[in-house]
Amino acid sequence: MLRLSATELSCIRGSRSVFENINLELSSGEALALVGPNGSGKSSLLRLVAGLLRPSAGRIDLAGGAPENTLAEQAHYLGHLDALKPSLTVAENLSFWVRYLGGDVATLPGSMMALGLGGLAGLPAAYLSAGQGGGSRSRA
Repeated sequence: MLRLSATELSCIRGSRSVFENINLELSSGEALALVGPNGSGKSSLLRLVAGLLRPSAGRIDLAGGAPENTLAEQAHYLGHLDALKPSLTVAENLSFWVRYLGGDVATLPGSMMALGLGGLAGLPAAYLSAGQGGGSRSRA
């Protein structure tokens, strides 16, 4: 079981303090909803947790993971600026990333079904909503 914790986490972007002294703990299977207005630090917190940014203060720990790997190597972050090609189908986009990351493309249909995306496999990625992965290019 994985356990993610952040202790007295603070973030400065540019010269502006975005947030200070955030504490949280999450275990495998738990979820955290981040809500707040634009600029309140939601994306910055996610980027810190994913290991894409360094905190200005505090620490982030991942217990139960691979100690030889960094947090960024063990975390996955999909922000609003996605890595999908709008003209390729959902399946083509996912197939590219599965192959790129060294996975088995044969598992893709089952994985898509498990996530409720099976019916979207043949759609161009441009038609996905932001929540499905299409970001600001969404047309549906």
